[in-house]
Amino acid sequence: MTGPLSIDVTLAKPEDVLALRDLYRQEMNCQIILDSWHSRGWTDSYSLRVNGRIVGYASVGGVRGNPKDTVTEFFVLPVHRAAALALFRRLVAVSHARNIEVQTNDRLLTLMLFDCSSRYQSETILFHDAFTTNLIVPDVCFRRVAEGDQGRVFPHMREPVGDWILDAGGEVVATGGILFHYNPPYGDLYMEVAEPCRRRGYGSFLVQELKRTCYEMGRIPAARCNANNPASRATLQRAGFLPCARVLTGEIANQTDAPANR
Repeated sequence: MTGPLSIDVTLAKPEDVLALRDLYRQEMNCQIILDSWHSRGWTDSYSLRVNGRIVGYASVGGVRGNPKDTVTEFFVLPVHRAAALALFRRLVAVSHARNIEVQTNDRLLTLMLFDCSSRYQSETILFHDAFTTNLIVPDVCFRRVAEGDQGRVFPHMREPVGDWILDAGGEVVATGGILFHYNPPYGDLYMEVAEPCRRRGYGSFLVQELKRTCYEMGRIPAARCNANNPASRATLQRAGFLPCARVLTGEIANQTDAPANR
């Protein structure tokens, strides 16, 4: 039987969409950088229905939960994706969402951004581990931070002091770490090199060793950098990372307006 579809979007309890979120994670098959927003209580969950049947879910949230006006996840079962745009527009009306934040390896939500955003930008590049490197830096030791290192660590400008360091003859030239609050089994690598010690290969060597450590812990390494930081991008790529996606942030247009030409 054919006829007009009945589209409905309602607020849901987080536990009511867990099974659908598992399907979303399986389909993504990569690090989901805003995954921890759920456990932190920064999102509202919505059930998506077609003709009364639940066919997907969405998450609308914001940093520290205030305001919750950004669509971060939007999943529709493949057999019902012909209704995805109608469901998304209904989600926007019900949730009063004003923005979309999506990584471009999330194809469905990326399509919704192109259909419904008036303007968007990308400031972050995401990386996946593509190949193994065998970088060597003479006279440098990669090891865990020890109690006696605390007073010798250089001031950090961008990243926190990590749990691992590069020790060059008693001098801490770089620190790094791995964050595990993303969807398992992924770990997000970060590092910083002391400014006087940059352009000597320390950064790529540290990333290489953090990758190895991440695998030894039973996790899969991932990373990101600012799109306007070519030095950081080159460091990651020398250590075997390659770009896999961009993070796009966009403003949702009025539903009567067509997206602006870009």
